[in-house]
Amino acid sequence: MYDSSPAGAPVVREPLHAPVAHLVRGGIVEGVHHGSVVVLEADGRTRFRLGDIEAAFYPRSALKPVQAVAMVRAGLPLDGELLSLAAASHSGEERHLAGTRRILELAGLGEDDLRNVPDMPFDPAVRDTWVREGRAPSRLAQNCSGKHAAMLWTARLNGWSLDDYLDPAHPLQRAVAETVEELTGQRVARVTVDGCGAPLFAVSLHGLARAVARITSAAPGTPEARVADAMREHAEMASGSGRDVAALMRAVPGLLAKDGFEGVQVAALPDGRAVAVKIADGANRARVPVAAAALARAGIDPAALTEFAGEPLLGGGKPVGCVRPVDALAPVHPVAGV
Repeated sequence: MYDSSPAGAPVVREPLHAPVAHLVRGGIVEGVHHGSVVVLEADGRTRFRLGDIEAAFYPRSALKPVQAVAMVRAGLPLDGELLSLAAASHSGEERHLAGTRRILELAGLGEDDLRNVPDMPFDPAVRDTWVREGRAPSRLAQNCSGKHAAMLWTARLNGWSLDDYLDPAHPLQRAVAETVEELTGQRVARVTVDGCGAPLFAVSLHGLARAVARITSAAPGTPEARVADAMREHAEMASGSGRDVAALMRAVPGLLAKDGFEGVQVAALPDGRAVAVKIADGANRARVPVAAAALARAGIDPAALTEFAGEPLLGGGKPVGCVRPVDALAPVHPVAGV
């Protein structure tokens, strides 16, 4: 159990980030990625922290599981792959487009009702195919379209207005904000607009980790558990073929993982252990190995995480280095299994 009364909002300040990863070339540290990392025990206590885990920041799409919980609480009747899509930053593959169309059809709506920004598919290969075929950016292809379709259906089910469903004052977005505050355990510090046009709520990295831990450890059948189950069982629908978050969920049984733009990563296990990562410069090349190191710190067998150690740094087409988490992130006592 946890206290559902949120504490005060995290302080808005320049984050006091610390080095979290080194870019090593030929045995010399060529560059340094700064950021912050938090690892939570199953009981919610902080097992490990690095950098600034309490400053206000924007979780970007890593907040989508929380937004999906809010919609299910408000009556969204989705489960399985379509609920996973409602929490997705999808790649724009045909299954993602078809799933979004299906949600809109169930709501009695169409693509023109979406208010997210038109875009090309997120996956580079899919995007290249669109360009070759002369296809234009669309709201359906934009990586948040599943979430927006689910928001529209949630609004329609509750008799709320549709044209302004992205307004922070809309009943839907107020419900999302309340769920964010309940699950993170803190008041929202600021509200802005995400890249897709939806309201974006500033919390702390610590709060984000708490929220996802509460989702993965919730009782079966609850809105939280329904979202966690859908995303874990349909990891490619929540992301896409070849995406690292889907591979991470396949590699670690029971793990829920979600990424966000600007170097954000969160992951949690059914027992409540959780990690959250923010890379200050937004670099994906640091996000993945740092998140894997944080999971090892949480007790995941490092052998299950070897494919997430980061891509090699090339020189003349041959590996000459890597992006390596700082020594402080090395697990103190590696534990076999999960």
